[in-house]
Amino acid sequence: MRRTAMLVALVMLLSGCAAGGGSKPSASSASGTAPSGTTAPETASPETSAPPQTSDRIEGSAIGQALLDGETDRLYDQMSGEMQKAITREDFKKTVPDFVQGIKKLELQTKLPLNESEYYGWVEAGGERAVIAILDRAGTITSLQLTESKLHPETDNVFTKLAYRLPFEGEWYPFWAGEDVLSNYHYAVDSQRYASDLIVVKDGYSYRGDAKKNESYYAYGQKIKAAADGTVVHVVNDIVDNEPVGAVTTDQPAGNVVVIDHGNGEFSYLAHLRKGSVQVKVGDKVKAGDWIGLCGNSGNSSEPHLHFQVSDKADLFEGKSIRVKWEGDLKLHQGTPVKSGG
Repeated sequence: MRRTAMLVALVMLLSGCAAGGGSKPSASSASGTAPSGTTAPETASPETSAPPQTSDRIEGSAIGQALLDGETDRLYDQMSGEMQKAITREDFKKTVPDFVQGIKKLELQTKLPLNESEYYGWVEAGGERAVIAILDRAGTITSLQLTESKLHPETDNVFTKLAYRLPFEGEWYPFWAGEDVLSNYHYAVDSQRYASDLIVVKDGYSYRGDAKKNESYYAYGQKIKAAADGTVVHVVNDIVDNEPVGAVTTDQPAGNVVVIDHGNGEFSYLAHLRKGSVQVKVGDKVKAGDWIGLCGNSGNSSEPHLHFQVSDKADLFEGKSIRVKWEGDLKLHQGTPVKSGG
């Protein structure tokens, strides 16, 4: 029996382009959008109804062991009210034992605080299963995903022929970036495996003020630039930006997007741009560093961020993602800020 990825979530940190067939990691979704696959971040601290009160809370870092120990009642009691509406206690107690069967140890690999939430990720020691959990500042579990963590060394070691520059100005924060499902939810899908979702973070927050307004987010309205010389082959510029932590546009997952043909079978995608901000049209020749548009919150996006990837085709879902070779041998890692010289 295939061990399915169970997603029990009303929110996940930062959703991205994934949508439709072949877009998100295989998941049985009780509710909501995946990290973003996709799983994908929805970053702001959303409003969730409180779970039943209990003093028997499990620390975030101990959730992996609690799953192995069969502490399903305690975990269920710690879930948000929305999660408890999305999956019954009975179903939860049936699903967890099936998933953890045969796992001897879950190793905590990732702990990432952002916007009053904490993201945790565990991997099966010597295996191919993983657990992802998100807790709010009160310790309420707002997301729990049991998934596969298969690696793909056959493509992890194949890089773009061109070296690309960072497509923005100043310091940005890769929320989804890396070569595994814990650090990059896109990794589970070959069409977006090496995509990165980037935001701007200051003092542990991606926004200041009202979390439901795009203008509160540091990334919103920031200039997005071409990552290498090329020719514009696709532009969308008329999709309304979403309200943060609200409904997303799943039928147009990339939102406002510019696709650039760089030759050598390499196409870069600059997605989730602000409506009406795109500065180029199909057929335009661009140079690395040229202004393309402004960071927005369009498409399958839960808060303003940039989705960047390079693929071997101009269609986001028909091509396969290629791992990016960055200028200066830069490596993007989840939670490690990167800075462009402009």
